[in-house]
Amino acid sequence: MKHIDTTMKSTTMLAVLLLLALSSQPLLVSSKASLKQVLDVSGKKLRTDSDYYIIPANGGDVSLESSIGEPCPLHVVVVKHRQGLGFPLRLAPVKGDIRVSTDLNIMLGNADDRCPYNYSVVWKIDPSSKVATFVTTNGVLGHPGSNSIHSWFKIEKYEDAYKLVYCPNVCPSCNHVCKDVGIYKYKNREMRLALTNVPLKIKFQQA
Repeated sequence: MKHIDTTMKSTTMLAVLLLLALSSQPLLVSSKASLKQVLDVSGKKLRTDSDYYIIPANGGDVSLESSIGEPCPLHVVVVKHRQGLGFPLRLAPVKGDIRVSTDLNIMLGNADDRCPYNYSVVWKIDPSSKVATFVTTNGVLGHPGSNSIHSWFKIEKYEDAYKLVYCPNVCPSCNHVCKDVGIYKYKNREMRLALTNVPLKIKFQQA
């Protein structure tokens, strides 16, 4: 009798484990499939073959500025009280469509003649500064891995809009921080984009 009870318990446990294993597979698939595509201000899905303006929710436009006396690198800044929408940008995901929580490159839609012809207009973070980790240019387009780890960003849903995040998955073995992209007031003059604790709330408008 004890042998029968033990066998029944083992069979029941095996069935439970099998059920859990089978039920976990659809959850993993649905989680990956639930990464929604990013929308612009008109409700249309962002496309990889189109340029977009990043529109800060609190006003201003996202632009590129060089340091005084140094034409390059170009720093990503928010400029207020100026007419216009900033620089058109192109978004290049590591694979597929432009979705939330997906690694992507951000770059100028066109070259910038302030820098040499071989200077990259791809955004990257610059961890070399002792002041803050600023968002600048001369990053690497594509080639996911340790050599391009500083050039990958993500778009995340934030309240009724979006935010940019630095937390790449393209190099699982790389050590890096995970932080929001926000505004750092540099030398009481420039509102530079940098890794901060307070995200910059943004929307996207097709150029």
